Amino acid sequence: MGIRFCVLGSGSTGNATVVATEEGKVLIDAGLSAKKIGQLLKERGMSASELDAILVTHEHADHIKGLGAVARKYDLPVYANEKTWAELDRQIGEIAEENRCVMKTGEMLEFGSLQVESYGISHDAAEPVGYCFYHEEEKLSVATDLGYMSSKVKEKIQDSDVLVLESNHDIEMLRMGRYPWNIKRRILSDVGHLSNEAAGTGLVDVMTAKTKRVYLAHLSRDHNLMDLARLTVNSMVEERLAPDDHRARLMDTYHDRATEWDVLKDD
Repeated sequence: MGIRFCVLGSGSTGNATVVATEEGKVLIDAGLSAKKIGQLLKERGMSASELDAILVTHEHADHIKGLGAVARKYDLPVYANEKTWAELDRQIGEIAEENRCVMKTGEMLEFGSLQVESYGISHDAAEPVGYCFYHEEEKLSVATDLGYMSSKVKEKIQDSDVLVLESNHDIEMLRMGRYPWNIKRRILSDVGHLSNEAAGTGLVDVMTAKTKRVYLAHLSRDHNLMDLARLTVNSMVEERLAPDDHRARLMDTYHDRATEWDVLKDD
């Protein structure tokens, strides 16, 4: 079957994504409660007990809220780099020593037939990462919590079959919003979050003829709308591509429900 994945939840209230092949199944982040993660997986025909590991992108609460509980309940290995582990130790409670696994940034690991590689990103965390997944000729990339899309990030996620890409906020909605200016400045900075405009501009640089679908992820509930994100990203893409250039299909993610399974081989 190859790679399939499901975004269980995406946004400031909690993030979790499951990636699977026949022989390897991993959870990226556990920013939802253990109960919610179990429930969402069950709705998609899978049990959390089938997971091989949890991969952590960074230590912010919306990515690790349920991490300790899920790891302990299902006796799962947790993979993060050393700087992230130093922050996790203060937040997630005790994890069995054999389940505390260090994955260096840039390292490639294998879970059955599923290969995973981490790469560094710009965000205001200890040592945040994104992940690329490989199975034979298939490639899935997950890139959220990006202050900006650096050339190194673009190089890592380029030529993906499917891409989960941050489209966090509309710049004007954020500027006019209720957040204090210091928080707005942080979100807009190079260690903050990717705007709709930046997502669209960056997408043109990484999308190839191989890229089938792009999931717009980590949308702000206060400063974005799914329709607006899709419209803005599409507009940025259209401005920069020739009429006969390939365009990937834009897909939605949700803060309150899971996406359907996406099988990378499906057209």
